[in-house]
Amino acid sequence: MGEITHFLTYIQKSIKDYWSCEALSNLNGESFTFGKMAEEIERLHVLFDYLDLKKGDKIAICAKNSARWGIAFLSSTSYRITTVPLLNDFTPDSIMHLTDHSDSKILFTDKDIWEKLDPEKMPKIVAVFNISDFTLIYSKNLSNEFNNAYLNWDKLFKDKYPDFSAEDVNYPVDNFEDLALINYTSGTTSAPKGVMLTYRSISSNIQFGLKGIPNQQGWKIVSMLPLAHMYGLAFEFLYQLAGGCHVYFLGKVPSPRVLLNAFAMVKPYMIVTVPLVVEKLFKSSVFPIIEKPSMKFLMKIPIFSKIIKKRILVKLLDAFGGELQHLIIGGAAINREVEDCMKDIHFPYTVGYGMTECGPILGYEDWHKFKKQSCGKAVDRMELKIDSEDPEHIVGEILARGANVMDGYYKNPEATKAAFTKDGWMRTGDLGLIDEKGNIFIKGRSKNMILSANGQNIYPEEIEDSLNNQPYVVESVVVERDKKIVALVYPDFDRVSQESMDENDLAGLMEQNRIKLNLMLPLYSRIAKIELIKNEFEKTPKRSIKRFLYK
Repeated sequence: MGEITHFLTYIQKSIKDYWSCEALSNLNGESFTFGKMAEEIERLHVLFDYLDLKKGDKIAICAKNSARWGIAFLSSTSYRITTVPLLNDFTPDSIMHLTDHSDSKILFTDKDIWEKLDPEKMPKIVAVFNISDFTLIYSKNLSNEFNNAYLNWDKLFKDKYPDFSAEDVNYPVDNFEDLALINYTSGTTSAPKGVMLTYRSISSNIQFGLKGIPNQQGWKIVSMLPLAHMYGLAFEFLYQLAGGCHVYFLGKVPSPRVLLNAFAMVKPYMIVTVPLVVEKLFKSSVFPIIEKPSMKFLMKIPIFSKIIKKRILVKLLDAFGGELQHLIIGGAAINREVEDCMKDIHFPYTVGYGMTECGPILGYEDWHKFKKQSCGKAVDRMELKIDSEDPEHIVGEILARGANVMDGYYKNPEATKAAFTKDGWMRTGDLGLIDEKGNIFIKGRSKNMILSANGQNIYPEEIEDSLNNQPYVVESVVVERDKKIVALVYPDFDRVSQESMDENDLAGLMEQNRIKLNLMLPLYSRIAKIELIKNEFEKTPKRSIKRFLYK
């Protein structure tokens, strides 16, 4: 498996080496140097002592991304406590249920969320802290000793650390197999699946990031994915801190305007995002230019083609802040036309492969060597294989094992047993192929696959990829209804409005799209009907379409 360095070893080194350098900032708000961050961590440890927290106890965090969210997380993990990150947009019932299900004793949240919660439905919670300033907003039967400690918090910290310095920072790094966090994959209140990840899993992920995507002190990133998801937690926060980078927390809904303003201000070296963000940018800013007849003509002349591609590349890099070295895309397959364009202009992008159950990374490849339409190769300390007779040509479920893999689902032995084969491989639920060089190609989710009447496997994601390239299509979902393939389409209403089209015009264009697309598809997977959707498809926090809503 190879030697693993604890992620707290890296973060402790960053604190000591970059004590006076900026570490965590809320965009246009509160900021912490590495030294100030370490001091806040130790201040919380002082209170944890009086709360009599022990190894194995749980602390839940439910709030929007912020610098103090990160400090709360590091305070918990560096105290040998299990952290339970919860999405702040879960319903109040879900937050209460998952807080209780996880056996959390402490909750970090904000006042708006707390006002919607009922402490009686979270009987194990003994204290609730406001994430914005770490003030106590609820306590339950706490000892006078703790209450006195809270009232004299500053004095107790000064008594313990008269002159707090880097020499006082000493985090535990001997607990690889202990439970670091429980990450709930949804807000369900029936049989929730809380992914149990050890310090080994998190450390293996962070070590891979530092080796495969080296970073350094002074580099910056905008953290916009939810920290309550492993993708954002590991690769927009922990890996950056481990290398000494400066993390800015967006703290807002990542609309295109908000993002572009943030990129212009921060000038990030890396952006971690989902396909939809990139596809919208290319469809609105790049394709309208290169699809003009005059531009198409010039693109056929090598010398002009080279100049045009370079200008497009520079324009895009400027839009991302001007210092971008890596655009990492994950969460879903990227549109082929967009990817073809990115490859053609040598844009520094790559597509990764991961899931919460692997904390999160399974596959990655540097953009210089990345193979188009793949999602990288198995990362360090991980093995991947295809459950089929011919992994290069016959689609099968992708199986995984290695240091990143979870220990199972919290209090859910049935789901844990179902997630693993008898010989210990984890079932990813993804269908794919792996070529002779180890490149992974995702073909779809096993639960999304449609079996045709004649026994052929139909992968909706592949049809959607082609359909999304058709005129006036923003995004789509392909489903089976009455044994027929139906495509649900969210059209480009802005363009339709600009061109003064009515409903009949749009319906006619979609029918043309259907006919054109069917000519490219095998008979068994052809679309019988296109239905127009008036509102954008509902998304998860990772911006994946909630497909179960559209069956």
